[in-house]
Amino acid sequence: MTTEYTGRGDPARSLALLWRTGERASRKGKPDLSVDRIVRAAIEVADTEGLAALSMRKVAERLGVGTMSLYTYVPGKAELIDVMLDTVYGELPVPGGEEAAGEPDGGWRARLEAIARDYKALYHRHPWMLQVGSSRPPLGPNVTAVYDYSLRAVDGIGLSDTEMDAVVTLVTGFVNGAVRGAVEAEQVERLTGMTDEQWWWAHAPFLSKVMDPRRYPVAARVGAAAGEAHNGAYNPEHAFEFGLARVLDGVEVFVRSRVGSASPEGGA
Repeated sequence: MTTEYTGRGDPARSLALLWRTGERASRKGKPDLSVDRIVRAAIEVADTEGLAALSMRKVAERLGVGTMSLYTYVPGKAELIDVMLDTVYGELPVPGGEEAAGEPDGGWRARLEAIARDYKALYHRHPWMLQVGSSRPPLGPNVTAVYDYSLRAVDGIGLSDTEMDAVVTLVTGFVNGAVRGAVEAEQVERLTGMTDEQWWWAHAPFLSKVMDPRRYPVAARVGAAAGEAHNGAYNPEHAFEFGLARVLDGVEVFVRSRVGSASPEGGA
């Protein structure tokens, strides 16, 4: 699987693109081109053909222009990926201002759950995002707005600033891993032409002969129960729902330990 990384481009040029402080790198650009058009075309390439297919040439072909025309607006692929990622983060529903602090109703847990589900939907719309390593995130307006909104979900509930950051990182990191598994499951089904259920039953006759339940008693019992329940070895939706609930349970225990006997649903 192709992996790209944010933060590999020239910092000054990336930031100028992210914040649109200069629309063009020079005055030689075509009047019908813009950073936004180029970025949208690049996102379309990644959405339809995958991140491995992304190149400046491929983007230029989609726009019907020469490849060199793009460099008037975007210095290179590294900077382009930074802007692509920041742009798709702009699809997340992020109310601005203090009025957003109470949305949705139900306290911090409901807010974190809503954020997790929004991230999940975004990753499914743009699965190439899962192939972009962003330990050095693009410091653009949308990434910043999403981070600010996510932190407001747990602001004022008794956590320190570093603990707030850690909780948000924990939840979004879980979603990233869970959706990665779901996307891989979709891809393997498409590549093999075989559903998980078909794969499971194709292996069942052989396993029934070699899998000695006396030697692997727990694996035989639990594997059979899980396989029957999920019609396969893995159910991405069940894994997401079960995992998200357990992550939030753990955060709740932590919040209670920080605020003592006060309700974790109090505060923000």
